[in-house]
Amino acid sequence: MRIAGVIKLVVAVTVFLLVFYVISQVFEIKMDLSLGSIFAKSALETISHPTTKAPRYRCGIAKICPEKHFAFKIASGAANVVGPKICVDDNILMSGVKNNVGRGINTALVNGKTGTVIETKYFDLWGGEVGPFIEFLKKITDGTIVLMATYDDGATKLNDESRKQISELGSTLINSLAFRDNWVFVGGKGIKTKSPFEQHIKNNKDTNKYEGWPEVVEMEGCIPQKNE
Repeated sequence: MRIAGVIKLVVAVTVFLLVFYVISQVFEIKMDLSLGSIFAKSALETISHPTTKAPRYRCGIAKICPEKHFAFKIASGAANVVGPKICVDDNILMSGVKNNVGRGINTALVNGKTGTVIETKYFDLWGGEVGPFIEFLKKITDGTIVLMATYDDGATKLNDESRKQISELGSTLINSLAFRDNWVFVGGKGIKTKSPFEQHIKNNKDTNKYEGWPEVVEMEGCIPQKNE
């Protein structure tokens, strides 16, 4: 009886181990197949729906600038509420956030060789005087990039001399700038041609976006680096 009991026990244990082995092998195969399916599906989805992200260019402009060019983006003020913004080579030079803009003409001077900022300043040409603005323009040195943007009103105190100085920087529209017009301009001291970077929107009660002011004017592009 004892021998028979021992044999039964050995057989039972053997059967149990065999069943356990078979079950574990089957489970392992199913797990491998399941994981394989998941990874295969994920790879197919990645190929079918690749993650695409639009590239960001300097100053957030729509294209990449050629070598030896500075990217820029400039916007006039919005009515008398939101100040203008000037960016060069991914560096915000003037904006309401930086708290260095004001009513009138906002001006940033940039080194034409390095792209580094020289000075930023605004001139109140409605309630202030034009004299300091003229002196500022006269002191700009050759090879300097000049960026300008109006805010609120940038024309009331302009006179022939100040318009002449801006014209010599490459502007063709400065003589048309009038009360509460919006205007942005990029030129340079010593420029031998008229600048292609200039936009102007007239203050017109029939077309103004804001009551008493035209819509914001924006402009972006690539400024050639001065090589000399």
